Amino acid sequence: MRIINLLLIFALLLPAVSGRADDASPKPEPTRTELALFAMGLIGAVYKPGGDNPSTGMDCSGFVKYVYSEVAGLKLPHNALAMSKISAEINKTELRPGDLVFFKTMKTAFSHVGIYLGDNRFIHAASSRTGVVMISHLDDPYWSAKFDGARRLINPISAITTIPNAAAATE
Repeated sequence: MRIINLLLIFALLLPAVSGRADDASPKPEPTRTELALFAMGLIGAVYKPGGDNPSTGMDCSGFVKYVYSEVAGLKLPHNALAMSKISAEINKTELRPGDLVFFKTMKTAFSHVGIYLGDNRFIHAASSRTGVVMISHLDDPYWSAKFDGARRLINPISAITTIPNAAAATE
């Protein structure tokens, strides 16, 4: 029920998010709230290796690429390692919604990426095993052991620094 309420809030806010694909005007600086809410609207989208569109499926970097393109008008690479190289390193204690979190899920560094939501939660196109875009917790033993750093793409992003009910969205 809480996810439905959150999606209703998202639907109400979406028309206020300028810079959608059908909007030819320049994109203003997005808020952290807009980034996080747009990303949360994609919960349940299908995971697909190499994908970067919710209608056909997305992998982790395709998901991040899509969110930042739609909300902020940024054209990001479709590769977690490349994203880490074009963003500023920040301390885990400095994380704010909209920042990127990276994980070493394979033998190489920065092999997985997600978008931080607040309250130690992040959203990501998890894997072919889970099959969907979902919210996970940085303190989860799996993700905690694989944490590979945090980065900031847009600086500054205005507005609030935490997403209300981010924790409730996964209950």
